[in-house]
Amino acid sequence: MDNRLKVLVVDDSAVVRQVLTEILLSDPAVGTVVSCSDPFAAAEKMRNFVPDVITLDVEMPKMDGITFLKKLMSQHPVPVVMCSSLTEENSDTAIKALEYGAVDIIQKPRTGTKQFLDESKVMICDAVKAAAKVKVTKLSGAFHEIRPKLTADAVLAKAENYSMIKTTEKVILVGASTGGTEALSVFLQGLPENSPGVVIVQHMPENFTASFANRLDSLCRVSVKQADFNDTVLPGRVLIAPGNKHLLIKRSGARYFVETKEGPLVSRHRPSVDVLFRSAARYVGKNAVGVMLTGMGDDGSRGMKEMKESGAFNIAQDEKSCVVFGMPKMAIEAGAVDVVLPLDDIAAAVLKFCSTG
Repeated sequence: MDNRLKVLVVDDSAVVRQVLTEILLSDPAVGTVVSCSDPFAAAEKMRNFVPDVITLDVEMPKMDGITFLKKLMSQHPVPVVMCSSLTEENSDTAIKALEYGAVDIIQKPRTGTKQFLDESKVMICDAVKAAAKVKVTKLSGAFHEIRPKLTADAVLAKAENYSMIKTTEKVILVGASTGGTEALSVFLQGLPENSPGVVIVQHMPENFTASFANRLDSLCRVSVKQADFNDTVLPGRVLIAPGNKHLLIKRSGARYFVETKEGPLVSRHRPSVDVLFRSAARYVGKNAVGVMLTGMGDDGSRGMKEMKESGAFNIAQDEKSCVVFGMPKMAIEAGAVDVVLPLDDIAAAVLKFCSTG
């Protein structure tokens, strides 16, 4: 029995359909890829082909991708990864896609799409494999009802003051979303085996973070694992938030440790970067180095501002090296960032600050 994934690619561009098909079939976990040029053709294909995952463009003839997504999720739910040239001006479209049940969004540029897709093979395959593990449910008819966007207050109260004693031990706190799987690989491979401890929130579905951590562990000199409750933050160790759980860092005496926690979505995410960064502001303070990598939305910008107020040193990835310049941009605009750097320079900058700061 062939347990490999079946993927349906829906995009009006023949080039995109061809490249996505080639990329997905290059992954041994994918067995079949069927492509269509519009939602009507997709609906016809699905009469005889039941995909595990659908990749879906937004701007298409006959019916746009958002309308098709609503119909699909209200009638026959299938994990969907949006693959669209959404811009900052159209970010409301991205939020709607997530509200209507899309698992992830890959933002392709307006130009140079083929080159972008070729350079993003790992991210695309990771997103599709992660989506396949998500249990999707039927969307109710109340499409206009959008859940309130909660802040980190829903999980952890903001500290009244930041009087944390500075120590010689630094902790690196990282937030990432769309494009983060590749960005984290680059960043972590730049760290030596005696690097300060690292704690990461990467927006990723449940049941995928453990395998992601294992893959990074095989590539890096530092040790990488999915965080468990009460794990100690140690030099040379990287802890990644488990999917569908918030991750907080805390301190007991000289020991830093993490807690995984249930709770509501914060900034529409669980795990949320804002929750991790707020806990860092409260319990790590001047001993923290914050890093904001590529991602869509604003999760983490408020928490990073609190980290800066508590004495942390914060770095954001620059626009040119980001897949999506959303989260770093919002952190910069919030006045939360000390320095903006290309992805390839961030690890060295973090290490330099940790040795001199």
